[in-house]
Amino acid sequence: MLYYLFQYLNEHYHIPGAGVFQYITFRTAMSVITSLIITTVYGRRLIDYLRYKQVGETVRNLGLEGQMQKSGTPTMGGLIIILGIVVPTLLFARLENIYIIMMLVTTVWLGAIGFLDDYIKVFKKNKEGLAGRFKITGQVTLALFIGWTMYFNDDIIIRQEVKLPVVYDAPVSFHMRDNVPVYTQDIKSTITTMPFYKNNEFDYAKVLKFTGEGYEHYSLVVFLFSVIVIITAVSNGANITDGIDG
Repeated sequence: MLYYLFQYLNEHYHIPGAGVFQYITFRTAMSVITSLIITTVYGRRLIDYLRYKQVGETVRNLGLEGQMQKSGTPTMGGLIIILGIVVPTLLFARLENIYIIMMLVTTVWLGAIGFLDDYIKVFKKNKEGLAGRFKITGQVTLALFIGWTMYFNDDIIIRQEVKLPVVYDAPVSFHMRDNVPVYTQDIKSTITTMPFYKNNEFDYAKVLKFTGEGYEHYSLVVFLFSVIVIITAVSNGANITDGIDG
């Protein structure tokens, strides 16, 4: 929001220093500082408030040594992390950027699932929290939204090396690499970067290559499935590492 405010002030009133908000390095630094202030200053106050309200952790008895020591630990502390991400982003990011939009949606969406889980545990006195089927449904719904957006949104592109004559209708960039001309284009592609894979490039479309001609038309199915696996695995993996109350 501040980005647009200072952009307006710079364009219409030419206020000295207002143009500094155009630099991503400045906005990144301000975002880090703002996030630190929120999490360190107001985070402590939130924890003290939760303790005062006796909003504590309810621990399931799994027979683990020392697990009951966690009983009464303030829960809903994830609000601190969410505020530390969302507030600086809203203040300093360019909100029309599709990556920023997806990040905010993902953070708030999964944060809402976590909030419901803690709310049921604390206020409804249900140690199980939000039923697993509802968690998975929420995660899969989010994954479908993110996957569909990434696949079809024209602003989500990659820079890929191409050979002349080019196939895609997009501007061609040229540079020299070891005295060899290299041509690149910013295009839509099903290729992504993956470690330990040939050239660190993985093409979702080629997963179904064994099905024969026309396999490229089913790349959306493979991509959506991959996004679902990634989001549900990361989200639930974080809960598993939390251990007792996952």
